[in-house]
Amino acid sequence: MTITIQEKVLNALNNGQALSSATIKNRFGAGNPGSVIQSLRFKGYPVFLNTNSKTGCKVYRTGKAPRKVVGAGYKALAKGLI
Repeated sequence: MTITIQEKVLNALNNGQALSSATIKNRFGAGNPGSVIQSLRFKGYPVFLNTNSKTGCKVYRTGKAPRKVVGAGYKALAKGLI
């Protein structure tokens, strides 16, 4: 069974790793790291872009979705928007 780039990135994020776009591109071979992250978000994974306070580098992390985001999703479902 072949593991996709999305699955590899998701596994790394779920293991607590913070990944920059360059890391996603170089380590996992993603041609467009932004589209990998967008696909994960569309699948419902809470992936956030944070700025490292020490280095200023932007990295992706997983986390807990804010209540407002979860609430907006349920409202969209109820209205038949998605």
